[in-house]
Amino acid sequence: MRSLAAVQDAGPQPDLWVAVAPKPHHAGHRERLRERAQAGGLGALPDYELLELFLFRSIPGRDVKPLAKALLARFGSLSATLGASLAELRSVPGVGEAVALDIKLLQEATLRSAKAQVARRPVISSWSALLAYVKTALAHEAREQFRVLFLDKKNQLILDEVMGHGTVDHAPVYPREVARRALELSASALILVHNHPSGDPTPSSADVEITRQVAEAARTLRIAVHDHLVVGRDGVASFKALGLL
Repeated sequence: MRSLAAVQDAGPQPDLWVAVAPKPHHAGHRERLRERAQAGGLGALPDYELLELFLFRSIPGRDVKPLAKALLARFGSLSATLGASLAELRSVPGVGEAVALDIKLLQEATLRSAKAQVARRPVISSWSALLAYVKTALAHEAREQFRVLFLDKKNQLILDEVMGHGTVDHAPVYPREVARRALELSASALILVHNHPSGDPTPSSADVEITRQVAEAARTLRIAVHDHLVVGRDGVASFKALGLL
């Protein structure tokens, strides 16, 4: 072991350098984005930054701005991105199983929140909340679904049930099955809902005919059909508002 005097006699010692990896360039961007969100509120952020902020948690060590923009470019909007299937999400480069599942979890949380707003109050008096709910649930579905909202005597939601799964342009509906289910649930009224994957919510002649059949089957049981809502990416069409019911 060398003495202190021997070390001093050896002359100046070289400086010892500790290699410190530089911070990635996106680290500062993340902090700035978080600060902006806290200062101005999340509502002030554009869609790609809101999605980027969410992806920080899914991919902690990478610049996710390009991925957020790629998702919006692929699907067209934030709501469409959330509504995409797991397989569709994974088709975007950079999206793995965990990221796709995180995005679907966000959609499910959004859907449950929207449904809670409908369930707390009579549907008829919370129509805007109902429209928000059905748009969240169906606007970006790739295949047609026929759903029935079963209501009690106070027009509060008993159950939202899918009564028919179909193809890109048709979902089978059985009026007697709808009426039977309404009896099982002691429902007093119904709101019919289905989506048009084409994006255009304009009711078709087939939509008009099946609505007539369901309304007739329900009427014999003294169950009202309040409306039939057709949901598309371009909006929601109401049979009642259009004078079709």
